[in-house]
Amino acid sequence: MVGQQPAVKSSRGLAVKSSRRLAVVLVSGGVDSATILAIAQHDGFDCYALSFDYGQRHRIELEAAARVALALGAVEHKVVRVDLRALGGSALTDDAIEVPESPSEGIPVTYVPARNSVFLALALGWAEVLGAQELFLGVNAIDYSGYPDCRPAFIEAFEALARVATKAGVEGKRFRINAPLIELTKADIIRLGIELGVDYSLTVSCYQPDDHGRACGRCDSCLIRREGFEEAGVADCTRYAS
Repeated sequence: MVGQQPAVKSSRGLAVKSSRRLAVVLVSGGVDSATILAIAQHDGFDCYALSFDYGQRHRIELEAAARVALALGAVEHKVVRVDLRALGGSALTDDAIEVPESPSEGIPVTYVPARNSVFLALALGWAEVLGAQELFLGVNAIDYSGYPDCRPAFIEAFEALARVATKAGVEGKRFRINAPLIELTKADIIRLGIELGVDYSLTVSCYQPDDHGRACGRCDSCLIRREGFEEAGVADCTRYAS
């Protein structure tokens, strides 16, 4: 019927009236993921936010992810538990490895082995369940810490994988991995988010926040965030422990 909105179903089985396309958006609770969710909403998608409780040291970011998903109007916010702490190998998942408070050469110890590969694989699975073909994530290849799974080559390779690794893909549907922040500076990301109405006071970026969610101000993620606000000419709304 002309003018009637098609019904889609969330993973909770609830009918959702929508005339828009569906997208799964990875939301960690930080600056980049909040901006990417705002972009997907602005581009006309019904957004299904996906976060991961993976044993991260800064688990309080999940509270920020919930705030961001609610504030930006996600249709649903799902938190999936994946125990990457069982593997270790990162300062974010292994208490025996300290979070560095100064820049380091090469790939830093805050890199979590295969994290984005695991996250995107699960996001792809949820997209198949929902009937969505668009995935959004906030990886960045300029103001980032040297992680190999934040580069354009990784995004292109995973998109190719999705075409051959899924039922929907072999049946002719094409999944698209959207990473529009990948070549922006942190300042550019913040300016864009402000234009889209993102409230960055809801977000958490610190790798070692205190029990109240206040940032340390010293880790690599804090430094990149603070410099981004300074360069963007935007007041830093981060709550610091000191």
